[in-house]
Amino acid sequence: MESHTTPGSGGHASGGHSVRTRSQHQRRKRIVQAAAALASRGGVEAMQMRTVAERAGVALGTLYRYFPSKMDLVVAVVGEEIDLLESSIERRPPGASTPAGRAVDVLMRATRGLMREPELADALIRSLILAEVETPFGDRMTGLLLRVSADGLSREQATEEQVALAGSLSSIWVQELLEMLRGRRTYDQIQRRIEIAAARLLTDIA
Repeated sequence: MESHTTPGSGGHASGGHSVRTRSQHQRRKRIVQAAAALASRGGVEAMQMRTVAERAGVALGTLYRYFPSKMDLVVAVVGEEIDLLESSIERRPPGASTPAGRAVDVLMRATRGLMREPELADALIRSLILAEVETPFGDRMTGLLLRVSADGLSREQATEEQVALAGSLSSIWVQELLEMLRGRRTYDQIQRRIEIAAARLLTDIA
């Protein structure tokens, strides 16, 4: 809702704030994209803060204001990947008739997206598994699986059991993805294993 301002009041300041916010958003996005580009070529080791700042065209101090640590930057890159996945699902929702089928569609779509940049995928998944800080990856994937498999159910509306089932499937997918990155699974093998797990876990989730 727009705020009403009287002439000579803070109207211009509000406009300036809007421009500033947009500029900050664009700068943050540029930083995240620079970090992702570096990780896609050399893993998390290549995401040196100074190198990211140089590639993004910002001062090192500015980078640290947005992202106090490399792990914060990794989390942001992962968030960007999930944003892309969610946008893809909004544009083209899963068409399967069963909760398990819709969940498999989402997870395999995510797999294809990540495997377009295997170095980046490997860096992100390994970092998240080893992370000593709380990351939003698991919660967001769990919430996404609940929405697509249980007809728009949110994490807040779901029962403890529903959250546990969707979370378990998300965890299985992450482990299978790691096996694929290590060369121990093919795409078809992952899909089959995810289909089996989803059928067992999500049959009664809706």
